[in-house]
Amino acid sequence: MTASDGARIAVETSEPEGGGDHRVTLVLVHGWTQDRRTWDRVVGELSPGVRTVRYDLRGHGDSDPAGPRSATIDRLADDLAEVIATQVPSGPIVLAGHSMGGMTIMALADRYPDLVARRVAGAAFVATSSGNMDRLTLGFPGALGRGAARLERRLAKLLVAYRRERLPVARPLAALGGRFLVFGKRPRKDDVRSVAEQLRKAHPRSIGGFQNAISLHNRVTALAALATVPTVVLVGDRDRLTPVEHAEAIAEELPHARFVLFPGAGHMITQERWTGVADAIAGLIADAGTTAVPGGTAADGAATDRAATGGAATGGAEAGSPHRSRATPTST
Repeated sequence: MTASDGARIAVETSEPEGGGDHRVTLVLVHGWTQDRRTWDRVVGELSPGVRTVRYDLRGHGDSDPAGPRSATIDRLADDLAEVIATQVPSGPIVLAGHSMGGMTIMALADRYPDLVARRVAGAAFVATSSGNMDRLTLGFPGALGRGAARLERRLAKLLVAYRRERLPVARPLAALGGRFLVFGKRPRKDDVRSVAEQLRKAHPRSIGGFQNAISLHNRVTALAALATVPTVVLVGDRDRLTPVEHAEAIAEELPHARFVLFPGAGHMITQERWTGVADAIAGLIADAGTTAVPGGTAADGAATDRAATGGAATGGAEAGSPHRSRATPTST
């Protein structure tokens, strides 16, 4: 797809097997430094009758780099609106966004509330945040956390000024950094390798610019446009980049959302707990297929009592709310 500013965006569409049912289309938006491969495991778990659209954000994967002024989440929201217009011109849509992808969905709701009201029948916020990303500590306490935040800002400036087209990071170093920063307990080697490969393919100046944009991201009020849309909010309890409190802040603005906590998982729950993520998204798709008006209040709480991981949700601190569940620690 060629965006309105001329940037070429790599888009991948998967049609339902045997013609399938086109009533609902799932649009998947990946996160910072990654690309559409983020969703491989999740898509593989979904019914082959689901129509999916996923794409590489500008500056990532096979898409063009972001220009000097286009490495913004507002521009990503514009791209998402254009992907919808060109790839899903009609019918209800379920949106799922991981990390910066979730922020993009919030920006879409802010900039295109009429589109959301008319077309969006479900939304999944996967390991993401509605704001306060400038206070990121990477899980370190006190002075170490403040130092991590300063280092991140410094790194973003260096990347924006970098003139080569690929990051000068060797595979082993990228894998080691990814293992520490974005995964929880016992990640699969293939998943760590995939995250590192996606990072190394991303455009340096683009990801530096987007890191600055993430630090300025504040879309709490935008969530009001999604208040009546069935939603799920998913997070791992070992997420260093968008910690549990960030997911809770989103859920507080969406009182009917289903909130699922994955024990032992980090930021990459699309790979660490793909079955649970796929189940939550599948619930939204099923609800969207039976909801008369996209954005309506049918299916209060989105996926209702569907367990996040194939039928095993347990109680705990969240047990007082019918919309909160805690996935079992050993589930995928």
